[in-house]
Amino acid sequence: MSHIVSVLRFGWRYLSRYQTRLVCGVLLSVLFALANGSFVWAARTLAERFAEKPAAIGSLAAGGGGGPAAARPSLMAQAREFSHEITRKVDPWLPRVGQPLDWRQVAGVLLFLPMLVLVRSTADYLSNYCMGWVAERVIRDVRLDVMDKLSSLSLDFFSRSTSGDLLTRINVDSANLLRALRQGAADLLKEPFTLVVVLVYLCIRDWQLTLGTAVLLPLCLFPLLVLGKKARRAMKSSLRANISQSSQLVELLGGIRIIKAYNLEKEEMARFRRTSSNLVHAGMKSVQAKELTNPLIEVISMFGLSLLLFYVFSSGRTGADMAEFLAGIAMLFLPVKKLAAVHIVFQQAHVGTERLIEILNEQPTVVEAAAPKPVHGFRDAIRFEEVTFAYRDEPVLREFSLVIPRGHRLGIAGESGSGKTTVLNLLFRFYDPTRGAVRLDGLDLREISLRDLRQQLALVSQDVVLFDQTVAENIACGKPGASREEIEAAAQAAYAHGFILELEHGYETRLGERGVRLSGGQKQRIAIARAFVRDAPILVLDEATASLDSYAEAEVQAAIDRLAERRTVICVAHRLSTLASMDRIIVLARGQLAEEGTFEELLRRDGLFARMSRSQGILPET
Repeated sequence: MSHIVSVLRFGWRYLSRYQTRLVCGVLLSVLFALANGSFVWAARTLAERFAEKPAAIGSLAAGGGGGPAAARPSLMAQAREFSHEITRKVDPWLPRVGQPLDWRQVAGVLLFLPMLVLVRSTADYLSNYCMGWVAERVIRDVRLDVMDKLSSLSLDFFSRSTSGDLLTRINVDSANLLRALRQGAADLLKEPFTLVVVLVYLCIRDWQLTLGTAVLLPLCLFPLLVLGKKARRAMKSSLRANISQSSQLVELLGGIRIIKAYNLEKEEMARFRRTSSNLVHAGMKSVQAKELTNPLIEVISMFGLSLLLFYVFSSGRTGADMAEFLAGIAMLFLPVKKLAAVHIVFQQAHVGTERLIEILNEQPTVVEAAAPKPVHGFRDAIRFEEVTFAYRDEPVLREFSLVIPRGHRLGIAGESGSGKTTVLNLLFRFYDPTRGAVRLDGLDLREISLRDLRQQLALVSQDVVLFDQTVAENIACGKPGASREEIEAAAQAAYAHGFILELEHGYETRLGERGVRLSGGQKQRIAIARAFVRDAPILVLDEATASLDSYAEAEVQAAIDRLAERRTVICVAHRLSTLASMDRIIVLARGQLAEEGTFEELLRRDGLFARMSRSQGILPET
């Protein structure tokens, strides 16, 4: 029961937004339960029609061993009287064995059961529709909240998470919750009401017999408890296999060129096949847990039926009594079977709900200031003041200090792992320093809103990110709401206008996932156009031409030189020749400033920069 409460407690924050439909679903569930209960009464009423002599109304009540009606609670007596009154009103409309038919009885026998089924089915459909309407919107809201939370988290969260795990949380976990709310919650409303209605009616007819039969209901809880735990373990195994499979799929699609280049298709398929087999194994465990409930409950229900038959025959009850209680037993144990399935569904959803709660409870390590100070452009300088930073306790920068005046062109060089990219990450405030501070015009970046800070920065990196949108929409990412004139002007400045017009639909051409329809140089010029339209005062270049051939590099470099005019430039480069036009170059080694100076000064100094230059053929070997 705790797992159902846990899932519903999590869902209530979303369910409460749609209270009107939810209340309608509850009321329709009550109507469905009453319609279900009416079939027990209908079974007795029809069975009595086959007796040649009318049975005395309330015969079962009189023979139930419960004492005179006057000695029983008045509420039960009133309920019996209400039941008898309904029976008296229906009596002229139903035929009886041995009596001639009139038009009312013909109409009654043809419409009696269809009308009951129509009421039941309509209530069932509308109840399910209302709950489905609510469930679909709840899952939409959950997914939006998860995506909103993920977009607010800092980069350190993504560095310790896998794509497969995040995809599984958004898709699989939320899908299990949807199933619990759309199917499970609907039955969780309808079936308990049905149990109550049928039990109350049967108690009115014969409370001793009803209680004797209903004593078997608790026995149905035992298989539920055992199989529920089994279903939960199976769901955890299934989620692990799903995460592994999703991660492998992301790797396969993202690295398809390497896989084909190294003939790794068979190896990757073997990995995928093993994971798929684990997923099938876990899925079959869930199937076993779910499907075992029905046979067990059916066996228990047959014991109840056997007990009923023994009692009816030994007490000399009528066929109508037996028909009534047979229908009652069926109406009691059918909801129990459905609630057993609900129990399994909620056990499975509970595992995913815990994972969704875990994501929603994550907090970013980079936190917005409560009252951020305003930023009006970039006027003075960027300062790194004795900055120390570590990834997972591994130091990357150590007491690093640097001043970048406005309008200055700074190059950053160093071997892999020296801290070059970390400097940029701290500038964009993807991370906060462990110690020290980064300042913009004297303001600590932690005192500025992230939006205001990043509005002053434009990034062009080696890894170009293009979205499956049109060319114009990709360029406009630099400035949401940019006009078409601004977009085209930015493309012309980036020397991209010409090849864009040659595309099938020009600026309205969709680029496909990751911009697969463009060459590397074209992708980079789209990224530069994005930086142009942003028109930020600080331009950050992170290995912007590292992956290009010499011809494409020349084209892109021309666009970068134009973009860099009248801007503060911070350029990280492994290819040192691209730093020749910088006003100053700093060289990092093990997170500290090793050298600084102009390009020519560093070459003459014959230090770390010069040694790196020789390895790239810029200086001759000595």
